[in-house]
Amino acid sequence: MVAAITASSLMLVAHTSREHAARKDHVVVDYVKWFMAQFTSVDPYHANDYVERILAQATGDFAQQYREKSNEILLQVAQAEPATGTVLDAGMERWNDDGSANVLVATEVTSKSPDGKQVFENTNRWAATAKQEGNQWKISNLLQVI
Repeated sequence: MVAAITASSLMLVAHTSREHAARKDHVVVDYVKWFMAQFTSVDPYHANDYVERILAQATGDFAQQYREKSNEILLQVAQAEPATGTVLDAGMERWNDDGSANVLVATEVTSKSPDGKQVFENTNRWAATAKQEGNQWKISNLLQVI
């Protein structure tokens, strides 16, 4: 009888642990999907807002690099055609020892030519590292995968 209770308790703990891990994976992947939709959607009429919005979600090396290049990015966004980014798929790659998570993301960016007659679609793959700061996830590294 004691063995059965012990086995049941161990199974419950293992199940609860797996549920918690799956929920944590889901939360971080959802955040990265949201961020990537924002990151790949460009509105030249609101270029300053775009740069500020991305910087607000950045931390670590990504924040430093983005801050250093913010004037260049601002100019590129202001000169670009409006574009809408869509996340095609995303999935957890791994959890790192520091508590950050690596997420792989596929995006599609759709834009039109200045005359509106042509539609351009560009598909990209990304490797994003998300790190939790307090109650908020932020992007600490972002690399386009070729």
